[in-house]
Amino acid sequence: MAIKTLHITNHYHPASGGIRIFYQALLEAADQYQREVRLVVPGAKDSMERVGAYGRIYTIAAPKCPVFDPRYRLLLPHLYALPYPSALRRILQQEQPDLVEVCDKFALSCLPSVLRRNWVKRVSPAVFVGMSCERLDDNVSAYISTGSLARNLANWYLKNMYATRFDCHISNSDYTAKELVQALANRSEIQVHVRPMGVHCGDFCAARRGPSAREAILARISVAARSAANPRLLMYAGRLSPEKNIEVLVEMMEILAADPSVEYHLLLAGDGPRSSWLKKIADEKLPGRIHLLGHIAKREDLADLYANCDALVHPNPREPFGIAPLEAMASGLPVVAPCSGGVLSYANAGNAWLVKPTGADFAAGIREVFADDAARSAKIELALRTAANFDWPQVAAVFFNLYDELYRCYGLRKFPRQLQRARMLTPAMGEDPKSVAWRCPDAPIEAQNCEPAKYGCEQTE
Repeated sequence: MAIKTLHITNHYHPASGGIRIFYQALLEAADQYQREVRLVVPGAKDSMERVGAYGRIYTIAAPKCPVFDPRYRLLLPHLYALPYPSALRRILQQEQPDLVEVCDKFALSCLPSVLRRNWVKRVSPAVFVGMSCERLDDNVSAYISTGSLARNLANWYLKNMYATRFDCHISNSDYTAKELVQALANRSEIQVHVRPMGVHCGDFCAARRGPSAREAILARISVAARSAANPRLLMYAGRLSPEKNIEVLVEMMEILAADPSVEYHLLLAGDGPRSSWLKKIADEKLPGRIHLLGHIAKREDLADLYANCDALVHPNPREPFGIAPLEAMASGLPVVAPCSGGVLSYANAGNAWLVKPTGADFAAGIREVFADDAARSAKIELALRTAANFDWPQVAAVFFNLYDELYRCYGLRKFPRQLQRARMLTPAMGEDPKSVAWRCPDAPIEAQNCEPAKYGCEQTE
């Protein structure tokens, strides 16, 4: 039987982005791979939702975030640190997870320390993993200060208060992992493993492009009656928040709107704390050219939008990974993105238009997209191939295999009495069963065996 994993995060609400998509993809894949997956998130009230035969989402009533973005709620430390029968304590006692993954750098980051000290009774030992889907220093720069003092404080916090609480860490890109690697420079036993996110290639695909779908989009933004024979539809998908560098898109549209020969429109699929500001600026400076569509809840509706626009613009130069550009690639949509950040995990000069994160450079990038039909078709073809390598079912399998490997190596060191449980682990797909006890989490899934001295593993025979 496979191990049971429990994932807990505050970065989750019904309209949230990449982290919610990631955990939903794991839950959707749980039945396929027969994995027990549990997700714990904050919400308006306590509830439990079954996802297939193997997945469950536990929602715990929690207060709204008082700053930054009130759409989020916060599971606070009292739920696990104080000795009372809280909903979180009951879930841990009921589920008895083998591996606990925490995707939160503040309110939930002390959970591993509390469980190691056995402050929550009747919970079996587990492997504790920190999941990083964004960089702390970037968030501090976006929401608090860009000064060196704030950045140094963020680095100090990572090194002294966060990173060492976990047995190991997973990051969604090399870019995201970099600050953790630096924070753990003197703790080589705490490894950082990079595993990228994915895309639903079956839903996001170029086959959705068609005249009727495009006409529906034009009608929605009231462009059908305009004189432009073929307006160019640019698209952004994601949160409208400070760290996303949304200002660049306004600057880009001001430059493009000055060209009377082509009619450009920008469609924004998403919501967030900067929505009101953006609407005000759009109405003042670019009336009828910037269209706020709000959050698009249905995956198929978002997929239709991708497939029937003309280009995606993604302005954040510090994107941790960027699922939206990958979804655009899978949809056959040209991607204009910065030449930095986590998008470089999959975007390059061969499959995307990479530019500096300024309005002028993004405008130039958009013009380049439409300047050469042959070059555009070649890049789109390479982008489709790239996206196919990140299909969520195979990405989920990579994560499940990594969780198993982390349990084998770190778990056998921490609680050797559970060796018998490790013997029951099912081999990874295509794996020789004889190698199960020695697989190394520090290398890619298909890589070499681990070093027992490095992780303190006990060989199981």
